[in-house]
Amino acid sequence: MAVHPQLPNAITIARILCAPVFLWLLLADAGAGGGLRWAAGIVFIVAIATDGVDGYIARRYEIVSDLGKLLDPIADKALTGVAFVGLSILGELPWWVTIIVLVREIGITIYRFLVVSDHVLAAAWMGKLKTVAQAVALSIALLPLASLSDATVWHSIVWWAGTVTMTIAVVLTIASGIDYLVSEVRGARAKRARG
Repeated sequence: MAVHPQLPNAITIARILCAPVFLWLLLADAGAGGGLRWAAGIVFIVAIATDGVDGYIARRYEIVSDLGKLLDPIADKALTGVAFVGLSILGELPWWVTIIVLVREIGITIYRFLVVSDHVLAAAWMGKLKTVAQAVALSIALLPLASLSDATVWHSIVWWAGTVTMTIAVVLTIASGIDYLVSEVRGARAKRARG
């Protein structure tokens, strides 16, 4: 089966375009747990899930491109970034969490553009793990799961699931940022040594 070489990039761009739609759905009814909130959560989950789809297609049909390596993490950051900001605007997530995440994400993105003429900084394994952790934590935070039951124990389960997954996501966000910096410093030193 022939696959258009730009299909993975088109999926990635579609993920970027989903970000403003998702944010509007999240904020439209001030975060109430109704239909728009469920729709926001579902759009986020479907959009973030395409991260695995475009990567699989690119590897399966050997159409991995430098543009794809550059755009893919940017698409993830756009989607997760607006989710963090949206939750903080609604008062459901402390701003310090969002600021830590955004500083790391924006910093790495700027760095990617600074070094793109020299080499493309592809997502490392820890960065991919961080994205998965953020996706899980944000999905739990975005879906109004607490509204499914009035039981106190259910509310406790939802709260703990959200808190634990968000903590893991923030720790991995910081750790993966440090990992990128260390890898780049080592790579620069090795390049100077060879030169």
